[in-house]
Amino acid sequence: MLAVNFFAIKDISKNFGGLMALAGVSFQVERGEIFGLIGPNGSGKTTIFNLINQYIPLTSGDILFKGKSIKGMKTHQICHLGVARTFQVVKPLKRMTVLENVMASAFCRVNSLKEAEKLALETLDFSNLLPEKDKPAKSLPIAGRKRLEISRALATKPELLLLDETAAGLNPAELDETMELIRRIRDRGVTIIIVEHIMKLIMSISHRVHAINYGQTIAEGTPEEVANNKEVIEAYLGESYT
Repeated sequence: MLAVNFFAIKDISKNFGGLMALAGVSFQVERGEIFGLIGPNGSGKTTIFNLINQYIPLTSGDILFKGKSIKGMKTHQICHLGVARTFQVVKPLKRMTVLENVMASAFCRVNSLKEAEKLALETLDFSNLLPEKDKPAKSLPIAGRKRLEISRALATKPELLLLDETAAGLNPAELDETMELIRRIRDRGVTIIIVEHIMKLIMSISHRVHAINYGQTIAEGTPEEVANNKEVIEAYLGESYT
């Protein structure tokens, strides 16, 4: 049996018609940890996030947050519990300003316009987007949109944050800034599960890494252990590299 601590997924599976996207994946995440989730394209990483937030229902298994099952709950209820996420394809509210985008998320925790603005400004200051607050969200470059996506999630005051390919499309300097932001989020007491293809990021900031391929677990351990795992190398580079 998988011990239940801060967060755990237990033997989860997802079947899309005749296609088994996930088959019996389990892991647990400790409070305050940065937990990396890796695998080739199509391996089921984003599907796991979609199941955690219940954008799609589980076929079988269970998901527990602070010892209680969130299986079958509504997405907004899970957010209110303290689980937030970003998306691989960022979709800001383009006609609204950067500040208004974050204020929209802040209403998850506050009830007045004044409180929402205060929380949004604090969040933008933390994520180094405050100078852009009055700009239309659609005017931001990709790095700014990625940071806005994180800011919107942070404005819901999560205890667990799911980051889906936050570094995709960034240049080396922007990547370093993103890594620093993720560490600062963790230092605020937020537990993080991160899906990422950029190994520099995953291997530099994760405490532990869980690797999946074809919807099944192939390895878990420290970044060094997973990077040297034969099945992981084969999944990413091919059998000739093992």
